[in-house]
Amino acid sequence: MASSSRSKRPGSGRAPLGRLRAICMALPEATEKIAWGEPTWRVNGKLFAQLDDHHHGADHLAVWLPAPLGEQEAMVFTDPARFFRPPYVGPRGWVGVRIDRRPNWTVVTKLVEQAYRMVAAPSQRRD
Repeated sequence: MASSSRSKRPGSGRAPLGRLRAICMALPEATEKIAWGEPTWRVNGKLFAQLDDHHHGADHLAVWLPAPLGEQEAMVFTDPARFFRPPYVGPRGWVGVRIDRRPNWTVVTKLVEQAYRMVAAPSQRRD
């Protein structure tokens, strides 16, 4: 049985998409919009997360997130089974994070929050 603190985390005990959605929607003024056939999450109309549900036949379920300069390369180098350079946005520093292989949801949450802070207005950030 999960402890009460675990059960209060956004998305705990849910399928990967449900957990990701809960993490994204817990952020101030976050919205969800279907774009390119996939759920995306935005703040003030700016994209901070996009689901990759086996995009163009890829073998993974993942989320694409903007990352600070240099972090994409470090994450992919350190753990290529979990992180990858996504198509289209990868050249701009975004990182793909697999959420289908027992992801570390604490890490996923921190990366989503970091991505959100990169695009949110300063008054919306919880730093």
